[in-house]
Amino acid sequence: MIFKSFRLNVVIRVILLSFTLYGFFFLMLKSNLYASMSILGIFSILQVISLLKYVQQTNIKLSNFLDSIKYEDFTQSYAGKELGSSFDDLNLAFNDINEHFRKTRTEKEENYQYLQTVIRHIGIALIVYDLNGNVELINPPAKQLFGVTELKNIESLKSFSEELLKILFNIKSRTRELVQVRNSDELLQLSIYATKFRIRQKEYFLVSIQDIQSELESAEMKAWQSLIRVLTHEIMNSITPISSLAATVSDILSDGKQEIKGEIDLEDIKESIQTIHSRSKGLLEFVNKYRDLTNIPEPDMKIVPVKEIFSNVQKLMKKKLQDEKITFVQNIDPDSLKLTADSTLIEQVIINLIINALNAVTNTENGSIKLTGKFSSTGRAFIQVEDNGSGMSSDIRDKIFIPFFTTKREGSGIGLSLSRQIMKAHGGGITVRSDVNKGTTITLKF
Repeated sequence: MIFKSFRLNVVIRVILLSFTLYGFFFLMLKSNLYASMSILGIFSILQVISLLKYVQQTNIKLSNFLDSIKYEDFTQSYAGKELGSSFDDLNLAFNDINEHFRKTRTEKEENYQYLQTVIRHIGIALIVYDLNGNVELINPPAKQLFGVTELKNIESLKSFSEELLKILFNIKSRTRELVQVRNSDELLQLSIYATKFRIRQKEYFLVSIQDIQSELESAEMKAWQSLIRVLTHEIMNSITPISSLAATVSDILSDGKQEIKGEIDLEDIKESIQTIHSRSKGLLEFVNKYRDLTNIPEPDMKIVPVKEIFSNVQKLMKKKLQDEKITFVQNIDPDSLKLTADSTLIEQVIINLIINALNAVTNTENGSIKLTGKFSSTGRAFIQVEDNGSGMSSDIRDKIFIPFFTTKREGSGIGLSLSRQIMKAHGGGITVRSDVNKGTTITLKF
């Protein structure tokens, strides 16, 4: 409508100018009416000037409008009748677009202020910087952590911690790093998590930094308390009878208390010494198991097909499964699924889990164990060992990874602890899902 009116206005002006010029040249060639000819000539010149001004004003108005968009200046209002009523629609359109841009900019500023408020009130230190280290955003907790009021480039953190600076420049997206910083006689354990993103063809890192020293100390204290309880229980179970039997033997052999008479006293002594030997050997084995728990070998990481791991496990467990008459099912999806892992260590973990599953389904009718390998919804490979056995209560489920905790009479209590350490060494983890009489599912995440 706008351009149609503009075109009509221009056409009318051109037609009128044409008639005026025609009259001017007609009078100049056919008559001697110089006064009329002069009037038509002046009128033609005025029409040309008016047409040029009309077109030029349109260009100026459009240029001003585009400049206001370029420089985000939406305060200008478009009105006026100097170009005629045909440009009322154009002015209205310009004003509508300006109003839309004003609203959009206001919403953007409100969202920015909202984001700034949220970032300021987050208790975790946040910092955004580009690949050159230029800081785009830093929140108050980060300033407090680094002891700065402003931070232009992360290079300035060199005095705070060179190791932290190195990590910030080399950290990968969606990875977590830990760094220890000693600052003003204060030890900080910093957990660093980074996310990489792109804005306007430029890449940035959003990094969160959290001091987890208190959490680590709390977790460490709980771990020590659990370990001390287990060690105390096991050691006392062995030391008490050893101490008691040693005292008995000492009494028998002491001069003036009792004479050694016949075979009865000798048999008592022999039995007591054998018991002391047995309990001492058990205590030594316990200490050796604890030593094994603290000496996990470094994984020899290789790309290995899950089918190969499952095949080796099945060969080792086949006879045991057949003797126990347990249904054993394997499922790998896709069939070509591979892991980057130490196959020997992973096979050790799976065998341990299958043995635990066998114990769980011993008294279960139609007992079955299912071994599964596939991808999770997030694209990470995992292996599951699932049984339909007796399951576990929540109390037991929360303790199964504690070293030396076991519900089996002949169990060592280190199998699942070793399994967890092996999975941690692979950069993964192990989780359990179980309920009483509903079976157990243990998942190895890679």
